[in-house]
Amino acid sequence: MKLLATFATLLTSLALFLPISAAHAEEKAEAPKSTKPDLAAGEARYTAVCAACHGADGNSGSPAYPKLAHQHPEYLVKQLTEFKSGARANAVMSGMAAGLSDADMKNIAYWLASKAQKPGFAKNKDTLALGEALYRGGSADKKMAACAGCHSPNGAGIPAQYPRLAGQHGDYTAAQLTAFRDGIRLNSQQMAGVAAKLSDKEIKALADYIAGLH
Repeated sequence: MKLLATFATLLTSLALFLPISAAHAEEKAEAPKSTKPDLAAGEARYTAVCAACHGADGNSGSPAYPKLAHQHPEYLVKQLTEFKSGARANAVMSGMAAGLSDADMKNIAYWLASKAQKPGFAKNKDTLALGEALYRGGSADKKMAACAGCHSPNGAGIPAQYPRLAGQHGDYTAAQLTAFRDGIRLNSQQMAGVAAKLSDKEIKALADYIAGLH
């Protein structure tokens, strides 16, 4: 009788354990897949959607389109997301981003981050001093903070917080600063506040200086 009682107890314990084990196995089977970016997929999607304007390797040959190579991936994902949602208004980019999934955006961004950026250069020697002064020291008179405080002294930016600026087309940077100042680009109150204090001359000097940063 004792042997039968012990066997019955063992069967009861197994019955209680098996559902837990099965549930645990099911949880493991349904665990999310790795979120590591797929660079090959990113390159393929970029080539199909973005390369015509931004260059085969993210180095745009036209100042109308920004260089994207070696940009912080988190920043690129944020911008693509905002184009898609409408938080950043641009008819062309909104249309391009509309067909991208979250995975597409991440894959493209990390592939671009892996590419080397072609260096830029300043074009106007007469305004370099003004551009450098604004970038590195801001303006006490205008109560404007230095750009270097967020985008770093060499323009490398801060990953996941502030974009890389160094080497960017001067005309593109000037256009974005003007858009922030004039209330056209609305996706950064911080940048709108800084740009609001800049004249056309200062914007051009600053953008040209940034183009030559390495």
